[in-house]
Amino acid sequence: MSITIRPCTPQDAEALALVSRGTFLESYADVLPAADILVHCEVQNRPELYRDWLSTPGWRAWLAEIADTRAPVGFSLSCPPDLPLPTGPGDVELKRIYLLHRFQGGGDGARLMAAAEAAARADGFDRLLLGVYTKNAKALGFYARQGFTQAGVRTFQVGSRTYDDLVLAKTLS
Repeated sequence: MSITIRPCTPQDAEALALVSRGTFLESYADVLPAADILVHCEVQNRPELYRDWLSTPGWRAWLAEIADTRAPVGFSLSCPPDLPLPTGPGDVELKRIYLLHRFQGGGDGARLMAAAEAAARADGFDRLLLGVYTKNAKALGFYARQGFTQAGVRTFQVGSRTYDDLVLAKTLS
């Protein structure tokens, strides 16, 4: 099955929200209580949020779709950095990179990352930053293979609980 990756517009908000909710549930159903997952998805993965983000300068996204059906299966989203470490004009944040589990392991995650990196370089950025849950071993392995190293730590709240994230960085030059 062939996966295509294309830049998003605000009209892709529904597809981004759908994939975001599905991948969040897949990734954290064994970590977070159901009530926290439901609230987080309702607040942080709603279509209006993606529509607003993609209407804001400095925010970009790429959608992974099944070529034949155009069904969304993943995406990456970059933005100005909002992380608890010193940043400068050469920095950009990869706020989200999600791919449904059944499509992982075939290189499409790396292609989503490459799309974000290429755009960041073209826009003159020289460092890509991201946050990842400290216990998400699969994601940490993926980011290590992509050349990211630890740059800091942050806390991340989902519902009533607080979790630790690593802040990772990759030099793009």
